[in-house]
Amino acid sequence: MSMIDTLRDYLLDYSQADSADTRKEIEDAIWRQFGTERSVLVLDMSGFSLLTRRHGVIHYLSMVRRMQETVRPLVHEHGGSIVKFEADNGFAVFPDPESAIRTAIEINRASDRENARYSEEYGIHLSCGIDHGRILYIEGRDFFGDAVNTASKLGEDMADPGEILVTRSAMAELPDGIDIEGNEVEFSISGISLEACSVRY
Repeated sequence: MSMIDTLRDYLLDYSQADSADTRKEIEDAIWRQFGTERSVLVLDMSGFSLLTRRHGVIHYLSMVRRMQETVRPLVHEHGGSIVKFEADNGFAVFPDPESAIRTAIEINRASDRENARYSEEYGIHLSCGIDHGRILYIEGRDFFGDAVNTASKLGEDMADPGEILVTRSAMAELPDGIDIEGNEVEFSISGISLEACSVRY
């Protein structure tokens, strides 16, 4: 049985449990097997709904493929792992926020270099969100948790093209003396306040 199937079985058992004690036992078992602390990087390609309307789905898919080929090696070079690509989004995990931030910076710089070779309709512009925390992680398949949700909100909804937004709590995990700085920003979405830093690079 695959890890994802194991998790699905746990979740079905949890939904059918007839007592709080049983649910707590299942929850503890899930966290023991799948729980880990990681930094989460979520990136989103900007402006692609409009580009798809203008140039068609083949153009869109070719751009997504180019993005994936740019992102994948940089994630691995910085000690991270690709969790998945979905449409024009990329999802990755890292052992610490510094690795995630430095990867995001290198991804945007690599995209800028690539864009210089092409006309604007072929330009790739990425927005990135990063958070750090305890998550449920099925290697190479999927992940779940507050850090995933927050990084997704920052990368997909809040960050401008070329911007890297990192939660203040993740920035606080950086070692002293690290040369990563950002401008503090605050967002409110769905009644939730998000404190973050826009990384300068």
